[in-house]
Amino acid sequence: MESRLAEIEEIHKALDEIRPFLKSDGGDIKFLELTEDNVVKVKFLGACTDCSVNQMTLKSGVEMTIKKYLPHINQVIEVS
Repeated sequence: MESRLAEIEEIHKALDEIRPFLKSDGGDIKFLELTEDNVVKVKFLGACTDCSVNQMTLKSGVEMTIKKYLPHINQVIEVS
């Protein structure tokens, strides 16, 4: 349990690192869940919800940044 909380804290740090870039375009991101099989679920907010490049942002921005903090994360997915 303790390590799961530490992992979630690291996810929040990673999201805080990329949040300024999202906010500069009128969007944001919210952490929803870390599953047992190391999948991070997030939700885009604001302008990011219907942005045409949000899947690219998800993979090359969000997922890459989270994996920098937690290399064992398998995937980051968006939940609408």
